[in-house]
Amino acid sequence: MEKFDFLYNDLVDTKTRFVSFVGSEIRYDLAIVMTDRFYGKKLILDMQSNRFAIIGPDDLDEEGYLEHAFQISAEEAEELHLFLTEIV
Repeated sequence: MEKFDFLYNDLVDTKTRFVSFVGSEIRYDLAIVMTDRFYGKKLILDMQSNRFAIIGPDDLDEEGYLEHAFQISAEEAEELHLFLTEIV
């Protein structure tokens, strides 16, 4: 068996919120993972597209970030942005 050179191997407590909603463009099935691991940011997993991003308020302010991270249109990103600003 091979020996692994771990950079880290931590077990942390998390709180996860599962939320599903339908926007005017697409349905969102999200898992929002909250932990102290990401310096106050949240791990947002889109279970429909199998994409995820670590998101904080500064990321939401970055032009095109949601479009790139989740590979969605500007209209879809606007809906997601409205939702995420309430929880991030």
